[in-house]
Amino acid sequence: MAEVEGRVWKMARAIAPLRREELPGALWSAGLIFCALCSFYILRPIRDEMGVAGGTDKLAWLFTATFLVMLAAVPLYSWVVARFGRRTIVPLVYRFCALVLLGFVAAFALLDGSAQVWTARAFFVWAAVYNLLVVSVFWELMADLWRREQGERLFGLVAAGGSAGALLGPLLTAALVPKLGASALVFMAALFLEGAIVCARGLMRSFRTGSEEHVQEAMSMDAKPIGGGALAAFALIARSPRLRGISLWVVLLTTTATFAYFEQARIVKAAIADPNERTVLFARADFAVNALSVALQGLAVGRIIPRLGVGWTLALLPVVSLVGFAILAASPVVAVLIGFQIVRRAADFSLAKPAREVLFTQAGREAKYKAKHLIDTALYRGGDVAAGWLYSGLGALGVAGPGLCGVAALLCLPWAVLSRMLGRTGANEHGDEDRSKETGHSPANT
Repeated sequence: MAEVEGRVWKMARAIAPLRREELPGALWSAGLIFCALCSFYILRPIRDEMGVAGGTDKLAWLFTATFLVMLAAVPLYSWVVARFGRRTIVPLVYRFCALVLLGFVAAFALLDGSAQVWTARAFFVWAAVYNLLVVSVFWELMADLWRREQGERLFGLVAAGGSAGALLGPLLTAALVPKLGASALVFMAALFLEGAIVCARGLMRSFRTGSEEHVQEAMSMDAKPIGGGALAAFALIARSPRLRGISLWVVLLTTTATFAYFEQARIVKAAIADPNERTVLFARADFAVNALSVALQGLAVGRIIPRLGVGWTLALLPVVSLVGFAILAASPVVAVLIGFQIVRRAADFSLAKPAREVLFTQAGREAKYKAKHLIDTALYRGGDVAAGWLYSGLGALGVAGPGLCGVAALLCLPWAVLSRMLGRTGANEHGDEDRSKETGHSPANT
């Protein structure tokens, strides 16, 4: 057992400059996001095929429906976190998501005809909600458990667990959907959420180490409700320049991502007629994205953020996007599109996502669970909606694919500037709490 533990320690230390006492918490964190993202990436190719089959002209409406569901859910989620501690939040949200997935399994089996078409559209909306919900809840927990300095070192390792799950998910879908069908894969996704709940409980236990006083403090923090009102998220963002900056950053991210997604739907549908072939293509692209993400996270991310800083790390994604949109405008074919999507999404998941999450480690607990949730869910999908209608509107005015890529490329310029500005912001702003005023409760403090 000691030999196995030693090997795990050496492997983890090669990925990230972590301390020995941080290892259990980091591994449970990585396991949690592994299960959560594997669950979603089993569903993602199925969702993408349903979006293409339903027609690209319907995507803007589906994005609008997703945004409305997200917006309605924000006060409900804020109500939940105001009354329950973090020990309860993750199992409660993840089990609810699993039950919804099981409902879709039954619907796919029992419904046909026009009812199946509407079920497919509802599934597209739910998968988009589900993705942001399970990921946002996870990173809220990470920001609450780890300090900024730890996040800069460890979030690359943690995110590598998510990328590994995202690597396995599309492999399972590509291999099994032709044999078992979509319903069986949706059921499998629900099972992975149960695995995430097991990891969440192990993560909480890993922070209950050290002195009896520290153990009691950790247990108290696990059970302590976040408090505050159901609409507090909006006020927190309105008061904090840093949270407003993060909000704008996310809107620019989603706008450019949505332009790329709509171009993907248009180009792939024109080039490939068979739905199963399109599903397999999407699954293989997801596999490539996450293989590249794992390689980046495993080799460098834990050291890139501390050396470059959060701002420069965030700026890499808009630079990659700018170059990619320029190339896609010149050559709008499937191979170029898929290559661009792979590089852009890998840069997002492996570099920009961990760096963005570090920004929240210094925020107050209410900002982490409420303002962050609003930004990561409703605001994220709001950016999708605005971008979707902008894309459709420009298309209606006669702007073709290259012109649409040019618009997205122009948005990357202020996005890169904002990234650098966010890297220079501190925590001591109106609307945020100074982390130093809180009692540390991470393994490094035991």
